[in-house]
Amino acid sequence: MSTTGPAFVISLMATVFCAVAAIAIFLLMPGPEAGKRLIRVTRGSLGLDEAAPSPARSALLKVVHFARTRLGFEQNEKLRQKLLAAGLRGASAVDTYFGIRLLGPVTAIVAGTFVRQNPFFWIVVLMIAAYLAPDVWVDYRSRVRRARIRRGLPDALDLMVVCVDAGLGIDQALLRAGQELALSQPEISEEFIHINFEQRAGKPRIEAWQSMAERTHVDTVKNFVHMLAQTDRFGTPLVRALRVFADSVRQKRRQQAEELAAKIPVKLIFPLVLFIFPSIFIVLLGPAIILISKNLSSIFK
Repeated sequence: MSTTGPAFVISLMATVFCAVAAIAIFLLMPGPEAGKRLIRVTRGSLGLDEAAPSPARSALLKVVHFARTRLGFEQNEKLRQKLLAAGLRGASAVDTYFGIRLLGPVTAIVAGTFVRQNPFFWIVVLMIAAYLAPDVWVDYRSRVRRARIRRGLPDALDLMVVCVDAGLGIDQALLRAGQELALSQPEISEEFIHINFEQRAGKPRIEAWQSMAERTHVDTVKNFVHMLAQTDRFGTPLVRALRVFADSVRQKRRQQAEELAAKIPVKLIFPLVLFIFPSIFIVLLGPAIILISKNLSSIFK
């Protein structure tokens, strides 16, 4: 009893600590309202106001912000660009990132104590994994967001061509396209509406477009921004430039799809050889091999 009592108390305390840390991480993570915010706000006159967090999450973010400022972890430009590329542009994005990165290794230490065989090794492994997990998740979200922007840009350009043909200017066309694409292409909609807000705040038009290219890190968007800047600078017809660029982007997307389709036969060789062909050989040659083995055994008897 004396040997199991302290172990039980330590395990209970560690379990409670893990539960508290898990609740804290859950409160720090973006809620389901973050996905609905853009759809709701783009229907109004203004657009990118951030939904108010819950009281518990707000209090926890204040604690994390206080700890971050006291420890000297200030927001740098590299971290800001990384979060913007992932679509995390809220005021609490840095505090959420820092809170998860701080609580992750602590939770990993507690979780590693439950491992009976070689706990020090697992504590180190879990700490490294927990420390690198936020960066891995942000990079993954950035890649997914870039892919969605790259796929949805031709449709956005076609909608802008329709808006400009209807008599709207480039700024009104961007805003209208952003509002209409809030359901199908939320990433492009967010970028277009953000450009409109930057221009309302007094930022020059070309600088606002270049900021979008720096946030997205997509070559097609950079070419689109260069095209708009040259059109605005030299006064060339906007509709013709948009239509030509939209056709080129759509043709490029079609070529990428054809390239991926051409790679499918090569990629299918490995599962065919490793999984499908052995099964076919077993089904086709299995009965014949069994029959031959029976006949040979009867002959040699």
